[in-house]
Amino acid sequence: MVKGGDWAYGCQLVDEAFAQLPGLVPPPRVFTPMVLTDTGAKLSKSLIRDGRLAPPPGTRPWMLDVTDWDGDTDNFVDAMVWLVSAMLADPKHFYRSYTTAELDKIMAARPTATTAHRPREMNLYRRYFDLVAAGTKTIEVRVQYPNLRKLAAGDYIRFVCGRDDALTKVKRVARYTSFEEMLDAEGPERVNPTSPRDQQLASIRRIYGPEKEALGVLAIEIELVNNPSEHQPHQNSQ
Repeated sequence: MVKGGDWAYGCQLVDEAFAQLPGLVPPPRVFTPMVLTDTGAKLSKSLIRDGRLAPPPGTRPWMLDVTDWDGDTDNFVDAMVWLVSAMLADPKHFYRSYTTAELDKIMAARPTATTAHRPREMNLYRRYFDLVAAGTKTIEVRVQYPNLRKLAAGDYIRFVCGRDDALTKVKRVARYTSFEEMLDAEGPERVNPTSPRDQQLASIRRIYGPEKEALGVLAIEIELVNNPSEHQPHQNSQ
């Protein structure tokens, strides 16, 4: 259950009621930041829609009705994913309230996407992310989960590590039956130029067990996208 932060205290009362009913468990909840007006009051869309309040200064039309977003659905989804990612890059930013003017400021700082397709996001450990960001790791290894079966040349992948990200373009996707076969065919120096083959194989198998390897192994050849508007760290708002 996702609710605004102003519901947090009310949910305590509901949880106490749940506690008195055997066998019932409160649902997991995420409380999002409250959106405030320029006066510090909560932005009440219902009161504005009912005509009891005028839209406060700094309130963009899409903040009251998402159908007024200046763009298509994919663009709106990209904007919201970017906004949440920027806040969650440092959790202390997520548990704060934001005025409409501050939200507009954050959204204005969003990099303009110039790719034709929405990038996939993949998390990487720091030791691998730094190699990707430096352009020295050109093969990313994954197993063939269902969501990766359609991955193909020309797709974009945004690798994320903490507050940093690196946008890459897929040049080629090769499929193998085992990690050994993949390393022999692709060359371990392209997967991790800082680690010998045997060490790489052991590290990969610590991440992916035999049941995952049995799904099939993907070797994803990537190249960095160096356009400044497409390769930036996640933005944070203080």
